[in-house]
Amino acid sequence: MSASVHVIVNSGSGSVLGDETANSLRERFIAFGIKAEVHLANSGKDIVQFAREAAAGEAELIVAGGGDGTISTIAIEASEAGKTLGILPLGSLNNFSKDLGIPQNLNAAVRVIAEGEVRQIDLAEVNGRIFINNSSIGLYPKMVVRREQQQEKLGRGKWASAFWASLRLFRISPFLKVDIELDGKTFERKTPFVFVGNNEYEMDMYNIGRRPSLEEGKLSLYFLHRQGRSGLVMLLWKTVTGGLKQWKDFEAVATEHVTIRARRKRIRVAFDGETDIMRPPLEYRIRPKALKVIVPRPEP
Repeated sequence: MSASVHVIVNSGSGSVLGDETANSLRERFIAFGIKAEVHLANSGKDIVQFAREAAAGEAELIVAGGGDGTISTIAIEASEAGKTLGILPLGSLNNFSKDLGIPQNLNAAVRVIAEGEVRQIDLAEVNGRIFINNSSIGLYPKMVVRREQQQEKLGRGKWASAFWASLRLFRISPFLKVDIELDGKTFERKTPFVFVGNNEYEMDMYNIGRRPSLEEGKLSLYFLHRQGRSGLVMLLWKTVTGGLKQWKDFEAVATEHVTIRARRKRIRVAFDGETDIMRPPLEYRIRPKALKVIVPRPEP
């Protein structure tokens, strides 16, 4: 590949190499005959601005360097502009890149961008807000807010804050009353969470949280019937022991469109690790083949 690309890197990502990042990345791309215009973003606003400028530019390839939140933001702009997305997994979890089979080593990831193939994958949306991995209401959005409060007020790290936030929510055990409408039928549920994935997530103990494909054109919907702390304890136990799929109190559904109505005027919604306040009903839809992304070529 001999081309010019825009590379947008979140300087706050866990694997970023400080002031050396821009120069080292340019050199890595030059080694494959690619002229890279590297932008180091110091805030979420910077990421959005750089992504929009790249989407409006002439380069057909936009490379996102960071965690899933950063990649999601840039993927939205790339998708709307019809550009191709390249991925440098520089975050803590990098779930999206792992599901696509992209190597977690930086040099190998650059090689994929240079030598890989373009594939069209699905995106999902809730009330028009696009996400690449998943969205949820209930427990997880509350945990994200409490985690951020721990980080800001007490100066704790991300993982320590997440741990204490989880303990707090475990003591409270909140639940939601929701109406779930899909395939022309409406179900009333009282549940601690509703989780909606972009394509199906694995639920066995060895591959929990992985997606075998992002091209099936389906949303995956998961929720728990059992309420209170006992339900959460059983959820954890069934996940660890591999019995989640067979558990009668855990429900999983595949669909292209689902409407969720809640008995409140505003509800906090999580998508790709971020949260926002939305007004119900929540309309979830799949966007088949909406994003072009570079992935490794299949081995002969």
